[in-house]
Amino acid sequence: KIPRMTLFPPEVLLAYLVAMLIVVISPGPDNLLAISRGLSQGPLAAALSSVGAGIGIIVHSLAATFGLTLIIQTSPAAFWLVKAVGAAYLIWLGIKALRSRDLIHFEPARRQPLGRVFVTGVLSNVLNPKPGLFVLAFIPQFVSAARGPVAEQMLIYGVIFAVTTTIVFSVLGAFASRLSAWLARHPRSVTGLNLGAGLVLVGAGLSILGLQRRV
Repeated sequence: KIPRMTLFPPEVLLAYLVAMLIVVISPGPDNLLAISRGLSQGPLAAALSSVGAGIGIIVHSLAATFGLTLIIQTSPAAFWLVKAVGAAYLIWLGIKALRSRDLIHFEPARRQPLGRVFVTGVLSNVLNPKPGLFVLAFIPQFVSAARGPVAEQMLIYGVIFAVTTTIVFSVLGAFASRLSAWLARHPRSVTGLNLGAGLVLVGAGLSILGLQRRV
């Protein structure tokens, strides 16, 4: 049995953690959703949205490990289908936020059930092909067949990515929840945040439509 330190040398693991943290804290639809849930419904909702995003990364990691992402990347029909569904979902979320301006709100009656918050967090990640293609391109840079089973390395790196994403997004959402009292007293700021969040989600969806296959 290969020792774990052989599979994951400290210098390689450190480089992976640094690069991964940069990716996780970069603005995107998933951390935007977690922050929005924190503002609207508190730390628990933010944590559930974050757990959903983490599960999405696990799904992408499994797909990349067992070749599904590669199939999507190299098959025009499969790639187009995944891209269209993911883009449509994010654009729908963005248009909904722009029209109803309820992604961020402070009215108890308008709060979403926690189950829906969780499912939205999962779907926003799973239906977005960007994380899948990123996992396929990013994680293998730190994997070596000379150190042991490639699939095991891929999956463990994916789990680390997912857990880190969940923790960081949950912390961001918890900090955002501290601003809720101030924002509740400034409705114009809330309107601006909803407009900004809606535009970011629509922009993320449109950027997915611009993704090109890399054969």
